[in-house]
Parts: sequence; C-alpha cells; structure tokens
Amino acid sequence: MTDAEPRRPVVLVVDDTPDNLVLMASLLKDTYKVKVASGGEKALRIAQTVPMPDLILLDIMMPDMDGHAVCRRLKADPATRDIPVVFLTALSDQADEQAGLEMGAVDYITKPISAPILLARVRNHLRLKEAADFLRDKAAFLETEVERRTADVRAIQDVTILALASLAETRDNETGNHIRRTQHYVRALAVELQSHPRFAGTLTDAAIDLLYKSAPLHDIGKVGIPDAILLKPGKLTPEEWEIMKTHAALGRDSLMRAEARLAGDSPSFLHFACEIAEAHHEKWDGSGYPKGLKGDDIPVSARLMALADVYDALISKRVYKAPMPHAQAAAIIVEGRGQHFDPDVVDAFLRIEPRFLDIAAQYAE
Repeated sequence: MTDAEPRRPVVLVVDDTPDNLVLMASLLKDTYKVKVASGGEKALRIAQTVPMPDLILLDIMMPDMDGHAVCRRLKADPATRDIPVVFLTALSDQADEQAGLEMGAVDYITKPISAPILLARVRNHLRLKEAADFLRDKAAFLETEVERRTADVRAIQDVTILALASLAETRDNETGNHIRRTQHYVRALAVELQSHPRFAGTLTDAAIDLLYKSAPLHDIGKVGIPDAILLKPGKLTPEEWEIMKTHAALGRDSLMRAEARLAGDSPSFLHFACEIAEAHHEKWDGSGYPKGLKGDDIPVSARLMALADVYDALISKRVYKAPMPHAQAAAIIVEGRGQHFDPDVVDAFLRIEPRFLDIAAQYAE
C-alpha cells in the first residue's frame, strides 16, 4: 500500500469451522484486511492487536467460549467496547437475536450466509463506525481544547491577581510575605471548616480555590491611600485613621468595576476578592468597618480573612512594634471570639494552630 492509498478497514472473522473462515475471508479479502480466529480466546487476543479490528463477525456456537461470552468480554474492555460486533449464527429464534443485541451486538446475520447481504451489512456498519469514531475523536478534541482554554483562563486569572497584589505590596513594603501567609491561612481555615454544617454549602472545593487566589487582594485599596498615611511609622491621628479605613471601600470599588466588565451571569473569579477587600475589617459584633456588618451578614470569605489578617499582623514585625509570639497572638484571637471573630472560625484556628505555625515559618520575612 502506498502513502496515497486509503487504509483498508480491518474485519475480524471468528468461527470454529475452518471452511467458514475460508469462505468469509474469500468474500471480504478484496475490500478489507481480514483477520481470522478459530476460537474465543484467540479472537480476544487479536482484538487487542494493532491494527485493531474495525468490525468483528462473530459465530455464536463455538466450543470452550461461545460468541456471547466473547461479546461480553469485548464490551467490558474499554479498549474494545466500541468495536461493532455482528453475530453469525444458525440460530434464528427471535429470543436469541434479542439476547445478542442486548449484550451489545449491532447486527445478527443467520447462516447460511448470503454474500450480497453480508457485504452490504459489513459496508453499512463500517460506515457507521467511521462516523462514530469521527464524533468520538471530535468530542475528545473539543474536551481537550476546553481544558486547554480553561487552563489559559485560570493562568490569566492567577497572573492578574498576582500583579494586582504585587502592586499593593510595593506601596507598603513592610508587609513582605504578608499576602502569601494570609492566603495560606485562609485556605487552611476554609479546608478545616469545609465539613462544618454552617459552611459546607459555601466552602466547596471550587470556592476554596477561588478564596485562595483572591485573598492576596484584600488590601488592594491601599494603593489609593497617600504615602504620608500609609507609610507613617507612628500612630495615626483620628483623621488619618479615617482616611486609612477608606482602603476597604477603595478596594471594593476598584474590583467591582473590574468584575462588571467580565461577561457572564455567574460570579466571576473576582467575586470573593470584592467581598474580602470590602469586609475583612468587619467584626462579628458589628463594631468593624466600613459598614458595621454583624454576624452572618459578614461574608464567609471576609470572616476567614479577618482572622488571618489579624493573626499575621500580630506575629509580624513593624516599624512601630516588635513581632508577637504565637501563643500571645493566639490568646488575642481567642479573646476576640464572638466579638471580633466568628466563633466557629476561631475554633477552627485552634484546631489547626500547627498549620499556622508551619505557614508562618515557610513564608517568614
């Protein structure tokens, strides 16, 4: 066969009678590549051999392993289940035909074989298989393409978030690895609370992934705070503090404007970022800012970030304070249970304290 010649379909004929194999091969060999097997086990081996059959003509009445058993084995194997099987048999009872079709055969030809009918049916089933193969290949290609494009979109999301977070970090270089630590704290808390009845509906695997990605944007609004306030080494005046607090609304507004430009009705990958940026300074008892939200009115994402942000601020060195030991920081977190923090989030923190210590050590300044 030259490169220009089309590939000839492969037909496997299975029959325990040598004369029948010779007859079938003689009828098919001018048009198809014919393989023959005199028994079920040999047929199964050939069916796995490259080039694999495009069609199997299978006798039912065979010793050792009959055609029904062979067909069941073929259909049970992912490698061969899509090869069409046509039963060849002297059995003409409708119940026998029904049984064969129900186990996955595509046709049922009774003996003695009529050459024109056999050739027509072989041709038709090979055409059907070609179409089915095309659709399977097309579906597999589309699935791969969707996965590739989804991966591209996720990569763009990740790069966008990291770029924005890095921009915020350059405005306040004292934070160092703060954004990296807090995003890992948030994910650790979310995973711990995932099975909790209050959080199970919100903290799905997909949501936790987005929370982790979005957490670095919690202080993006600080880009809009004047350097004289943002970088002030000492305590802020009441007026300066009011300006500093606007970073929550500034972050929310900038992210909401970006989210509004994204197509689609479902929440975008910036949805959690908007929640976190705005509400991570809200407090469980309603004494936080910017809206004074209370209890469950505070988004779950912001409740997780609130604890992560405070903990990291406590254990981190600043120009105006020394780092606090973990035990002292944990005690302050516990003191804020039911006041600053959601009680269940604090309880989750206490269960995974070693994980917080590991994160702090891994991303130390």
